Amino acid sequence: MKYNLQIDKETIPLEVSPVEGRNLAEVRAGEATHLVAYKAVSETHLHLLVDGRTVEAFVAKTEDGKHIFIGGQTFLVRDADRIPSSLSRSAAEELPGDITPPMPSVVVRILVAEGDRVESGQGLVVVSAMKMENTLVAPYKGLVKKINTRAEARVAPGDTLVEIEKEAPTDG
Repeated sequence: MKYNLQIDKETIPLEVSPVEGRNLAEVRAGEATHLVAYKAVSETHLHLLVDGRTVEAFVAKTEDGKHIFIGGQTFLVRDADRIPSSLSRSAAEELPGDITPPMPSVVVRILVAEGDRVESGQGLVVVSAMKMENTLVAPYKGLVKKINTRAEARVAPGDTLVEIEKEAPTDG
């Protein structure tokens, strides 16, 4: 799986090749390749073994992206392919509300059906990655037009799992 990560202001191409059935992946960041074993200690704490060296990582999700704390330093990490170049308030409201996993995952449950009306923040799909479950929610009020996944499917960032037609705001 290929990604372009923006770490602070630098964009780094990343290619992750998971080892089937194990918490292990070969990770190519730029020109460097690393063997990474991983274990979720908690929802925000990861224990990593990078090329045989132990690394403790702590992750905090925010509206800006993920803040990752490693070795005494904090890095803001975002998916560079999903960052708009300039974002005014009206442009933000026009962005597609893609329902996509934050990392390679497996679909655990689908909480809605095609044709359902959903509210902003309502749970749509539960995915699991690194033994942590994450509920993907509706970015706005609308109608579920299409579900593009199934339980136990392997999915990746950029895969649109649920398509929602945004409901027009009403005056009142």
